[in-house]
Amino acid sequence: MHALRPLLRKSLFNLFAATLACAALLAPRAASAEALLLIEADSGKVLQAENATVPWYPASVTKIMTAYVTLKAVKDGRLTLDSLLTVSPTAASQSPSKMGFRPGTQLTVDNALKMMMVKSANDMAVVLAEGVGGSIDGFSAMMNDTAKKLGMTQTSYVNPNGLPADGQITSARDLGILARSFLRDLPEYEYFVHIPAMRFGKRVTGNFNKLIGRYPGADGFKTGFICASGYNLVASATRNGRRLIAVVLGSSSGTARAVKAAQLLERGFSQDNLTWLRPSLGTVDNLVPVDASPPNLRDEMCGGHRKRPASDDDDALIAANGATSGSASATGGEAQVTFFTAGLQPPLMKASELMAQAPAAAEPVLVYTGPTRTGTALIAAVAADADQQTVSKPRGKKSRVAKKPDAADKPKDAGKDAKDTKTAAAKPVAKPAEGKTNDKSETKTAAKPAAPKHAAAKHDAAAKPAEKPAAGSPAKPKAATKPATKPANNS
Repeated sequence: MHALRPLLRKSLFNLFAATLACAALLAPRAASAEALLLIEADSGKVLQAENATVPWYPASVTKIMTAYVTLKAVKDGRLTLDSLLTVSPTAASQSPSKMGFRPGTQLTVDNALKMMMVKSANDMAVVLAEGVGGSIDGFSAMMNDTAKKLGMTQTSYVNPNGLPADGQITSARDLGILARSFLRDLPEYEYFVHIPAMRFGKRVTGNFNKLIGRYPGADGFKTGFICASGYNLVASATRNGRRLIAVVLGSSSGTARAVKAAQLLERGFSQDNLTWLRPSLGTVDNLVPVDASPPNLRDEMCGGHRKRPASDDDDALIAANGATSGSASATGGEAQVTFFTAGLQPPLMKASELMAQAPAAAEPVLVYTGPTRTGTALIAAVAADADQQTVSKPRGKKSRVAKKPDAADKPKDAGKDAKDTKTAAAKPVAKPAEGKTNDKSETKTAAKPAAPKHAAAKHDAAAKPAEKPAAGSPAKPKAATKPATKPANNS
């Protein structure tokens, strides 16, 4: 018996150490400006929770509720996916990211939903809100009523898009409840939360959720970012018939939030020999709310240390801003979690490598303005939107002015949902009127006036090439030609 005591003490010590390690992994990190949650979609069972009931600014994950309320109205017969909605001046005035349509533009509920969920278009969220609730305030009341019915006790809404507002608050717990409710109550409309990309005219926009097309089985939901909240993501994935939902709030970049969500999901799907040692966390509904104010991450996310304005579509690699260590600490170290590539076959990959890959090829979903169309009418509608995108813009004195993105697509505040920097491109410059030019390269190849060398040297580069000045006198500079066309209304 005495001989067994050292062995017994060692076994008990190892068991105690393992229990402490699990408890440390599951315990909330009060000092960390980040919230994490992993739950089973069907049962609501909590698999991991860190600061999951701390109040948080939702940013554009608000649009999950906007889509839920809109689609419930469709399911209840109050409108249809083909119902036409009109862009109001209020909708058009929203900050980017947005589609940029002029007031009076019409489009269907279906197309507005797709634009909102893929591009995170703030103007489309208001179009839907006004179409369903009559006004932003009316729709916000519907959102709050729905949140109360679903048991989202920590959530309040004041707008449908998540742009900065003191009263716009949620938590990882409440977002987990909302995601479960969406899958349970609206299974026929689930495709809206995992569209890989959309094509509007000539412009293709990929989903800001980097797990879509990269993480095997990824099938939802929505990203969000404002300076005060950091980078948020509600994600879901299904493997072998089991669906998990991960919530990441306050991450340091768009890539970091995707990596952390992938790590959470992978740990949930993998078999863990120490699962029986972990204390039960119950269901997401039973998590106890924390009575506190939401953390404000503005200085950390949008301070002067950033080389470029932060945006919801942030492609910065984790290693570039030092987020690797933060990601590792959040889930126990990236080196301990590897991922199968598409098809769940070797070779194994780290999460950051998986997110750095190009997404799987997928046909973009067509979106367009105007009523629902099919066949040749759809082709014509897409072509018309493409033509609007190529209408030239007024040109400044120097050609480089025309290369700047349209002001309507620029973020007005680094703390607001930003534009999709990948797809917002410079608009082509209109061709000058026949016989005129303001391109310096053309003046070099045009016929030179037969003037003395000392006079020709004084000629301005913008002078009319074919016109001969009087001998010995310089030609008068010609004003830059302005095209008669106006910029497109969706640029």
